[in-house]
Amino acid sequence: MGDGRVLFAAKQESARKDEERAFGVLQSQWAIVKSLTRFWLKEVIADVMYACSIMHNMIVEQEAGHITDWVDDVGGSSSSTTTPPVTRGLPMGFNEVLVRQTSMCSQQDHTALMNNMIEEVWKRNGH
Repeated sequence: MGDGRVLFAAKQESARKDEERAFGVLQSQWAIVKSLTRFWLKEVIADVMYACSIMHNMIVEQEAGHITDWVDDVGGSSSSTTTPPVTRGLPMGFNEVLVRQTSMCSQQDHTALMNNMIEEVWKRNGH
């Protein structure tokens, strides 16, 4: 498993650098990305990150003079598809928050997750 750990470390370092670079760009533009999200639902965090990424890309395209035509290919007009509403705010029970917090601080959970990720990276690279 030694080679798996080396491969995992290299992949993780590369992904972390990309993530930190992208997150730094979003933090410099959108104040909401700087806020504490520990008690937010995962779906809400994902929505905020997607929205900030989309707006960032739209600004970059506009500044470069490449305006995207946001027209639906089928009907010729803007898409009216809506996503289902997501529950906002704190999770339903505070107990869930405590369990998540305990899990995040658990060395045993961390080690198990890391080992699972190492195995997955190793498998995806044909080993």
